[in-house]
Amino acid sequence: MTTQTVTRPLILGTAGHIDHGKTALVRALTGVDTDRLPEEQRRGITIDIGFAELDLGGAHLGIVDVPGHERFIKNMLAGATGIDLALLVVAADDSVMPQTREHLDILRLLDVQTGVIALTKCDLPEPDWLDLVEDEVRELVRGTFLENAPIVRTSATTGDGVDELREALSLAAQSAKSRAAGRMLRLAVDRTFVVQGHGTIVTGTVWSGEAQVGDELHWQPAGKSVRVRSLESHGRDVERIERGQRAAIGLTGVHHSEITRGDEIATAGYLRPSQLMTVRLSVLDTSPWPIKHRARVRLHLGTREVMAAVSLLTEDKAVAGATLDAQLTLAQRITATCGQPFVIRSESPLITIGGGHVLQPVARRIRRRQHDVIKRVATLADDDPLVRAATATYFFGLRDWTPADICRDANVNDVDMAALPLVEIPVSPTRTIHVHEQILADATDRLLQEVDRYHLEHPLRPGVPRAQLKEDALVNKLIADDVLAGNEHLAWRAGFAPDLSETQQRLLDRIVAAYHQSGYQPPEPDDLVDDQSPPALVRQLMELAAAQGTLTHLGGGLYLHADHEHAMRAKIADRLTHVSGMTVAQIRDLLGTSRKFAVPICEYLDRVGCTKREGDLRVAGRKP
Repeated sequence: MTTQTVTRPLILGTAGHIDHGKTALVRALTGVDTDRLPEEQRRGITIDIGFAELDLGGAHLGIVDVPGHERFIKNMLAGATGIDLALLVVAADDSVMPQTREHLDILRLLDVQTGVIALTKCDLPEPDWLDLVEDEVRELVRGTFLENAPIVRTSATTGDGVDELREALSLAAQSAKSRAAGRMLRLAVDRTFVVQGHGTIVTGTVWSGEAQVGDELHWQPAGKSVRVRSLESHGRDVERIERGQRAAIGLTGVHHSEITRGDEIATAGYLRPSQLMTVRLSVLDTSPWPIKHRARVRLHLGTREVMAAVSLLTEDKAVAGATLDAQLTLAQRITATCGQPFVIRSESPLITIGGGHVLQPVARRIRRRQHDVIKRVATLADDDPLVRAATATYFFGLRDWTPADICRDANVNDVDMAALPLVEIPVSPTRTIHVHEQILADATDRLLQEVDRYHLEHPLRPGVPRAQLKEDALVNKLIADDVLAGNEHLAWRAGFAPDLSETQQRLLDRIVAAYHQSGYQPPEPDDLVDDQSPPALVRQLMELAAAQGTLTHLGGGLYLHADHEHAMRAKIADRLTHVSGMTVAQIRDLLGTSRKFAVPICEYLDRVGCTKREGDLRVAGRKP
């Protein structure tokens, strides 16, 4: 039978109980002893993950060999994350054992879909016994992704069945589930060390994307830039690495002691560290106890193990077999992506009790009463990438976001922006942001309610200080749409005007006249106060005059009549066409004012760009 060619590299992960012959079988397949640690070789057991490669002609597999001892499950989890197909190993003389079952549960939780079963040590028992073991294995895998997987009888000692196992692996590789390759590089670190002449080296499985020598990448969760100095795959120098390969990356910009297992190397701007994530959580049918609200658990995600507190969004506990949504508050900041599988183990005793998939890798706290939010966040598990992308943009709110953010938060590679319910909001003459239409509608309602409330509470004030409204881009859009009116300092409902009494109008007219008469030596606001004109009212009316354009606020308590401010700019601009610069004293004399006013006037002219300070001189600015 001829197999098809695998067009991309794949990762094969071993699984099984301690002393069932996983490492010996890998050595028989590849000729590589994956027990690299002296203690492993001395004790004859696998303690940490080991690596080899297997070229099957059409298929090229990177092998991750994991420890089988229950004490080293966290190392097994670090190695099992990111594998494409599994090799479940069961010793013929032992049959199914506790870690056989737990490793199978972990593979299911990590969403592995393809695999092969190997019976090892088949040279030891009688043939009738082998048939019984096969029956027990078939019972174990019933209802799992290995239900129809081939069972190959092998012996690493005699070599029997090894060729048949290679053929079975080659066939399985052709049907391995195609995990989204993705454009963004992502490699979870499982080892870090230093090599003389090469500097810091990190190793891991490339989960997505690709990298080349010379690339600038990000090291997370530190958020620092690093550069690729060299690349290796299974001991060979390469210029490029891609998804599905085991890789060793030589990095500049970081010392090897700073990076630990669980850190990630990724495309700049792709991953964002967080201590809070929203997840779809499933409890194993075999879990001896439920996961209660606020329970402490051990989260295994990528190659990281971190303590987490579970906040169930709809129930007080998640019983065995249940699937529901929750939030995890983490003891440390870590990185994840939407759709990424994880495993949960109990704090004590160390038992695998569940797992699931990440919905929001960077989340905000969700309260149980926020039913609409809980319903919406659940759509991040939808099969339709457009649905996930639209939901992700909803949760971005009014924040700016990039295509990399969509890739991370919606588990998509590319998305048709025109197909999403987005509205463009300009934030500068050269840049716009895209906002979900429902977010825009909700934010607009809230902002207009705030403006209306302000007008009601402060009927004499011309508008709301823009700093109080905060959402500057939204304010600008509403002004452009003639819903609001405003200037750089204030915003108000279009058509709004303070309703002044006759007394208040007379006081406003008197204030404006006083500033018109005083020229460049304006009165202080307190100079306009009398028994019928209290300070608060005077200041409100001065703000109103500034908003209406009859006065100009120069800063602090200094105002000028708008006619004088325009004339002042013209005088200064005209003089600076004849001289290279002017001192404060020269500007004072030109305007016929005093130093008390000349200094703040010069500072105002600098701010608005009419002048520019160079030492003791003011020279022509960017605009008159």
